[in-house]
Amino acid sequence: MTMSRPDDRPSVTGAPVTSPGGRLLGVDLGSRRIGVAVADQVTGSVRALATLRRHEHEAERAALARLVAEHGVTELIVGLPLHMDGREGGQAMETRRWAEQMATALELALTMRDERLSSVTAEGGMPRLRRASSGAPPGRERRDRHRARIDRDAAAGILQAELDFRAGLRS
Repeated sequence: MTMSRPDDRPSVTGAPVTSPGGRLLGVDLGSRRIGVAVADQVTGSVRALATLRRHEHEAERAALARLVAEHGVTELIVGLPLHMDGREGGQAMETRRWAEQMATALELALTMRDERLSSVTAEGGMPRLRRASSGAPPGRERRDRHRARIDRDAAAGILQAELDFRAGLRS
């Protein structure tokens, strides 16, 4: 079986539903954290923004609403965690429910983007987390910062894949 990178696959929902030029908010939804990035469709730039802790739905909505307002976002792009064979499992169904509720609450268009291996790809682009100078394993705070960066970078990768798809660079 050949595995392709997550950005080689088309958007799960197909063509974009908003006019070109609006800003996109990318989300890598995990069970503990939410990686967030923003993309400008005009310039094609993508920037990792933040990593949010998972809380109750209203706290997540409020945090994302602030980012939407601050960055002039018109569309939500959420990574959909499919199985390697393309099937949707329990996590994909939960992500789809969360995304639909969040897009409705934020009054944003929604696109689901296949995100297989997005965190693995993001982690591969980062330096390895090293042991402390004493030889001890990295502390909890360093591990948490490292994981948060992976989540932000995964969200940026999801957005870059969506921009590439819309530009016709990948099908």
